Amino acid sequence: MATKATALPSVPKSGAISKGYNFASTWEQNAPLSEQQQAAIVMLSHAVAERPFPVNLAQEHISGQDNGLSVATKVSSFGESEAIEAVLVNTNQFYKWFTDLELAMKSETEEKYCHYVDTLTERIQTCDDILRQVDETLDLFNELQLQHHAVATKTKTLHDACDRLVMEKQRLIEFAEALRSKLNYFDELENISTNFYSPNMNVGNENFLPLLKRLDDCIAYVESNPQYAESGVYLLKFRQLQSRALGMIRSHVLTVLKSASSQVQAAIRGSGGNKASVSEGVEASVIFVRFKAAASELKPVLEEIESRSSRKEYVRILAECHRLYCEQRLSLVKGIVHQRISEFAKKEALPSLTRSGCAYLMQVCQLEHQLFDHFFPSSSEDISSLAPLIDPLSTYLYDTLRPKLIHETNVDYLCELVDILKVEVLGKQLNRRSESLAGLYPTFQRILADVHERLTFRARTHIRDEIANYISSDEDLDYPAKLERSAEIGLETTSADGNPDVYKTWFPPVEKTISCLSKLYRCLESSVFTGLAQEAVEVCSSSIQRASKLIAKKSTPMDAQLFLIKYFLILREQIAPFDIEFSVTHKELDFSHLLEHLRRILRGQASLFEWPRSTSLARTLSPRVLESQIDAKKELEKSLKITCEEFIMAVTKLVVDPMLSFVTKVTAVKVASSSGNDNHKVDSVMVKPLKDQAFATPDKVAELVHKVNDAFQQELPKVMAKMKLYLQNPSTRTILFKPIKTNIVEAHIQVQSLLKAEYSSEEQSIINMVSIPDLQAHLDRLL
Repeated sequence: MATKATALPSVPKSGAISKGYNFASTWEQNAPLSEQQQAAIVMLSHAVAERPFPVNLAQEHISGQDNGLSVATKVSSFGESEAIEAVLVNTNQFYKWFTDLELAMKSETEEKYCHYVDTLTERIQTCDDILRQVDETLDLFNELQLQHHAVATKTKTLHDACDRLVMEKQRLIEFAEALRSKLNYFDELENISTNFYSPNMNVGNENFLPLLKRLDDCIAYVESNPQYAESGVYLLKFRQLQSRALGMIRSHVLTVLKSASSQVQAAIRGSGGNKASVSEGVEASVIFVRFKAAASELKPVLEEIESRSSRKEYVRILAECHRLYCEQRLSLVKGIVHQRISEFAKKEALPSLTRSGCAYLMQVCQLEHQLFDHFFPSSSEDISSLAPLIDPLSTYLYDTLRPKLIHETNVDYLCELVDILKVEVLGKQLNRRSESLAGLYPTFQRILADVHERLTFRARTHIRDEIANYISSDEDLDYPAKLERSAEIGLETTSADGNPDVYKTWFPPVEKTISCLSKLYRCLESSVFTGLAQEAVEVCSSSIQRASKLIAKKSTPMDAQLFLIKYFLILREQIAPFDIEFSVTHKELDFSHLLEHLRRILRGQASLFEWPRSTSLARTLSPRVLESQIDAKKELEKSLKITCEEFIMAVTKLVVDPMLSFVTKVTAVKVASSSGNDNHKVDSVMVKPLKDQAFATPDKVAELVHKVNDAFQQELPKVMAKMKLYLQNPSTRTILFKPIKTNIVEAHIQVQSLLKAEYSSEEQSIINMVSIPDLQAHLDRLL
């Protein structure tokens, strides 16, 4: 059966298209495309949505025989569409047709991939070609880099060589310059020698100082480089030139100074006088001003020398210039200074001479320092520079004062001299002008030391003669009459500060001691004054004690005691303001231990040649140094305390001695009674009551109390009157009377206790002892 295929309006979509679309979707998920790429795919999908049958299967007519099948097909293409008709006669043709159709469809489905593979293959080939070209380019670049490195290395080597050559050239130039500069120092020898030995060369020449500076530089260079050949020879020649130049400077300075001195001397003669009689008004204007003007030409040369004073040669020439200057100045002023000081010595006493001489010498020294500073500004601070001038001038004053100091015996004058030198001279004037007057300080200190030495000697002599060896006159020992006469005229009632005449009423050694120490306190060194004060207080205390013993013989022991107390208190009070320790350490040599050694040697028990090695013979036979410390102030306090205690006991016994004897006897009786009872040997006398004892009957006790009351009423007021006569200070009397009062009251208390214990009321009324409150009230009224 044959069928006829008719052309269809469209062909169903092929499965390859669906697969391709699915593949694209998967690829899109794994590798997302851009919007432009996705639009391109959409366009492609629409373009291939309908595909025609393969060309080889398209037929206009396919016929078959015997039940053949005709199939009409229409093939669509991209640009056109046509109907393909095929006649399928049998099944084989159909299967063949279908197979061909299937292969065509499969071939068409794989075509785009094959095309894509071809495209990729072409691109891979292209990349391979590009990589090959890149490798070739890199090889060429590496070769070019190697060539560049070689060229750079050669260039750097050339540059380094050039730099080395430049540096070597610079070093050679510097070496040549250094060699030339070093040789210049040696070449200068001829130039400098020619100039210095020129007849026209002198210190005043404008080229002299520059040549001298160049010469110094050459010497310094040659000295610092002794390794150079012939440096020693050149140094010797340079030094010879320097010595010649410095000698020229010395001669020039001496010539100018002598010329200036001659001009000043001519001016002095023109003023109608001589060096020794020039007036004070002319002195400053002529000797200082004219000399300064005449010698002003030396200033540049001297300043140049001072600027090089770090070198020893110039130190010597500067010192020589200082000496020449001082010699010329001394020749001008020594006569005037000596004449002025001699005038002072003729007209004035020692204190006025010291004051005037020191003031004049300081004026001269200040003017000389100003003049010296004009010539030597850098050396003026050194006080030793002007010493050859200032020392002889100050010696004139010292030589004038010393003989007068040696023969001065007045301690007041010597103290005044110390005050002038310490306060007016060294204290005020030198402090205000310390730099210009420093040269006078040693001389003034020497004068002050001599004054101290003389003052110390005179003070010791005064202490020995006027205090230690003082012989008291009858008037000095006329106590208490002397105090009574003083009380009548009112001297003793006035303090020493308010009335100096009160000193005249004192015991002379005390007055002399206080007066001497008051003068010496501000005048001597502390160590010297301490020794003198200790000695003075010690001998004064001894003198007071000797006088007290004489007063005790002439008057009464109580007057002697009050005399001691009075002047011990005065002495203690007057030395209290002195801020020193009255302690002195005495050293003595003790040879007592040598006696036994000498005895052993004389007996033959020891030999000088067999002395033990462990003990040196010289050390064994050397004396021992014994030190003893004496404190005069403590000794004074001790003596005062002992005297006060003796006075207190003497007054106590004077008033209540019967009571004290009575209490002592009662105590002895009780002790004897107690001792008898212990030994079981009781005596009839011992066991009797106290009032039955012969010494303790009421009548005896009443008599005893009556004696005490009489002494209390008569003797104690006399004692108080004497105390007021000797001790004007009420507080002193109160302090001294307080233990006396205590002793008197204590004695009455002890007796009253015995009366209450041993006697009846009637017996106590017979005894009629004063009550303790009344006793105390009466004692208080006595003060």
